[in-house]
Order: sequence, then C-alpha cells, then structure tokens
Amino acid sequence: MQSNNRDIASVWDMTQAIQRIQSFTNCLTFDDYLNDIRTISAVERQFEVLGEASRRISNEFRQAHPAINWQRIIGLRNIVAHRYDEVRQDILWTIIHSELAPLRVQLEALLPPLPDES
Repeated sequence: MQSNNRDIASVWDMTQAIQRIQSFTNCLTFDDYLNDIRTISAVERQFEVLGEASRRISNEFRQAHPAINWQRIIGLRNIVAHRYDEVRQDILWTIIHSELAPLRVQLEALLPPLPDES
C-alpha cells in the first residue's frame, strides 16, 4: 500500500506529539506532574494533537497497520477535548509511561527514511 503525503505528515505529527509528552514528563514524579498545571495542560494538548493526527490518517492506511489501535487514540483525544472534566490524570500518566514509547516505535517504523545529507 502506498501511503499519501497526508498520512505520512500525520504520522510525523503523532511522533512529535509523543516526543513532546515524553520530554514534558521525563524527570517528573506523578506528584510533581499533578502539581504542575502547565505541564498537565501541555500534555493534554499533545494528546489532542496525537488523536487529531490519528483521525486524519486515511482508512486505507489505518487498515494496512492494524497493530496500532487508531480508534483508541482518537477516543482518548475526544475525551481530553470534549469531556475535559472527566480526564483522569492517573490514566494519562499510565499511558505516558507504559504505552507511548512502544507506540512511538511503531509510528517511527512507518515513516520513510530521511534523505542522506552526505
């Protein structure tokens, strides 16, 4: 299956959102995270980006890569964006520390190699 530029751009956006979440939370404990509204806001925003980019990926591309739970990613974005009063930070924290790194690896494998700069 040939991927289109929009799919690749969306996968790139997803990897960047994950990288940002990881960098925002890298040196924090859960208590530090809970006491830092700026970090919470930044993390929630990047989860929105992650889900929105996932939503923009074509059905054909998603079907070609069923190991990624696209609907779950989109669903989490919908909760963060529309049911913000129901967001449980403990669940986001668990996702950050148990699911984002493997997802990032999966997504990066879908990106074409960067051109050689030699």
